[in-house]
Amino acid sequence: MPEPDKKPHYHGHRERLRQRFMATDGDGMPDYELLELLLALAIPRTDVKPVAKALIDTFGSLGEVLSAEPAALTKVKGIGDNAATALKVVRAAGLRLSHQQVANREVIGSWDKLLAYCKVAMGY
Repeated sequence: MPEPDKKPHYHGHRERLRQRFMATDGDGMPDYELLELLLALAIPRTDVKPVAKALIDTFGSLGEVLSAEPAALTKVKGIGDNAATALKVVRAAGLRLSHQQVANREVIGSWDKLLAYCKVAMGY
């Protein structure tokens, strides 16, 4: 039985993840932790770490999770319509950002960004 004053090890986990993300812009964080942060917004007051790991196990990577069809996402335990929509919104926002970065510049002057956009848009 835990001591009355001692909090469980997972207490404050979301806040620690959030702080680490803000300090690093997510650099170095594994895919499942980025998914955890995202899912925490769509599925409040629930431990979403197992859900995030199940998504990665099922689809293989963050990019594959974001590119999955909503019907396939909702087959993963813990993912409902709200969470599936949140994941699809993130993908759409990422594509729009990539497109706007390329569209607002000379294509020849941003060849690497054009290739990155094409990879994102067609890669999954």
